[in-house]
Amino acid sequence: MGETPLLQLNHLSVQYGGIQALHDVSLHVASGEIVTLIGANGAGKTSCLRAISGLIAPAQGSMQWMGQDLRNRDAAQRVRLGLAHSPEGRMVLAQQSVEDNLKLGSFVHRADKVGCQQSLDEVFQLFPRLRERRAQSAGTLSGGEQQMLAMGRALMARPKLLLLDEPSLGLAPLVVAEIFDRMRGMNAQGMALLLVEQNAQLALRLAQRAYVLESGRIVLEGKAQELLHDSRVKAAYLGA
Repeated sequence: MGETPLLQLNHLSVQYGGIQALHDVSLHVASGEIVTLIGANGAGKTSCLRAISGLIAPAQGSMQWMGQDLRNRDAAQRVRLGLAHSPEGRMVLAQQSVEDNLKLGSFVHRADKVGCQQSLDEVFQLFPRLRERRAQSAGTLSGGEQQMLAMGRALMARPKLLLLDEPSLGLAPLVVAEIFDRMRGMNAQGMALLLVEQNAQLALRLAQRAYVLESGRIVLEGKAQELLHDSRVKAAYLGA
């Protein structure tokens, strides 16, 4: 791996009650890299992202952020360190305006008024439709616009690594293409992405590296282009 990765998981296990969601998962994300986690529904992909962002506590294993132990950092502290999470289902506040939803994403920087305004301008530049709808209630937006809002809210935290959970879910192909184009733009500006995505083909075409999760375990890992042409991945996830 060379230099210290941005994020490193070592032998991570996660349990919900009596159910083991992750078993002995080790992975890393380097600075400026796009990594994708692919796998069937229930494979543990969302649990992995939730553990990284501090929403659930792992039963075993360790997590390092730029070489520092994350275990005693709560979710808000992880956001301050540069980890942001755009969750599955978008989770926007339907009654609040688009602009208010975005401003919630900058809670760790709220004392920096100038910086927060700059972040807002940058999100509006990335997603011009959000600027047009800034005063609308988030609940009146289309599914694609709500996904843009969820991503924009996470970007307001100025992350070094953005965790994205199922950004294409339920969206029309043209909207999905637009969302993925924005992800490329974020990465081109130096942001690392850890992507969970049901559309394995799209995810593997976007990412540099990939991990395949089955029943909470990593069963394959490697360069995304190689996994895109791997017969096991094709048979299980690409409809071949």
